[in-house]
Amino acid sequence: MSDPPVITNSAQEHRAETSASSVIAGPDPELEQLPNPRRPWRRTTIFALFSCFVVSVTLLMGLLGDFAFSTRRGPPRELGNLANLRPTSGDVNQWIKAEGELADHGGIKYQRPFEADSFRLVPIEGNDRVWVQVRVPAGFEDEHFVPPTAFVGRLIRANSSGIRYSALRKAIEDAGWPRSQMPKEACILVDGESPAAIRWVLALAVILLGSAGFSLWATSAVLRPARSV
Repeated sequence: MSDPPVITNSAQEHRAETSASSVIAGPDPELEQLPNPRRPWRRTTIFALFSCFVVSVTLLMGLLGDFAFSTRRGPPRELGNLANLRPTSGDVNQWIKAEGELADHGGIKYQRPFEADSFRLVPIEGNDRVWVQVRVPAGFEDEHFVPPTAFVGRLIRANSSGIRYSALRKAIEDAGWPRSQMPKEACILVDGESPAAIRWVLALAVILLGSAGFSLWATSAVLRPARSV
């Protein structure tokens, strides 16, 4: 009986190179004939991620004014009597201190979500360009409420008050006020709001920014075609 042929190292290396070259040459034809895998939740995932990105960016844009106000430093600015104030762009979104008499008519009362206290929006006597939002503690409505004459708070534009004061805009519409009652350039002094009181907006902005970035990255990762092995 003859001995089996001995395969030298050079022959083994040639076979290894041949098999490797066949793998590199292209994918297996039999694998290419297989149907594409089903991905029933792919579109749902992309839609959910994109919606999360849009919502996060929208909330961030709506909180830009609050974000800027929360970074204010120092004492409130003295603006004197609100009856003589003609607000400028330099006064908007500032922490201010002022005094004035609230008008005894033309105001509205409204509620804000998750707040037990109620709020009143009242114009300054003799100046319809400046309105004041005052907080009325629960149980002190009507005859028990004494309007203040000195205010410390944030001055905002009535027509661009941001997401946090969406209830305020709705209250104005529900009150049925004529458009001429509150001028377009009117400002609202939110009594009692200070930069330190809304510093939580900074943390919320970081969370929303991270959520928007992750949603954008995850959406691009899902849409990216898979690499061939």
